[in-house]
Amino acid sequence: MAAPNVVNVSSILGKTSVLSATTTPTDVVSNASSSDKLLKVNLLVVSNIDGGAAADVSASLCRSSTEYYFARTISVPADASIDLLPGTLYLEEGDSIRITAGADGDLQVVASYEEIDDA
Repeated sequence: MAAPNVVNVSSILGKTSVLSATTTPTDVVSNASSSDKLLKVNLLVVSNIDGGAAADVSASLCRSSTEYYFARTISVPADASIDLLPGTLYLEEGDSIRITAGADGDLQVVASYEEIDDA
């Protein structure tokens, strides 16, 4: 099914997703291929919890098994946070946002999004 018409929806649910990033690309927000929903991602913040060293992060929109990077090998200073998404990103059915860290255990990710449904 196509994404819902955002003018005529039955529900909009606020959601938050968290992730401890690793060197393996991992979904932080995912919209199932048969969800009949649209996800509106409003916030994507990554924090470096390592007190001594910077760590790299990459973020991509994954569609049809292809990754489209909107942040690639961005350095996050020690004990700092950065906003990887200065605008809005819509996830259609089958889309996900995938995060990859340069080192395991250094980065935490928080994503805030809305689940839009017309059912």
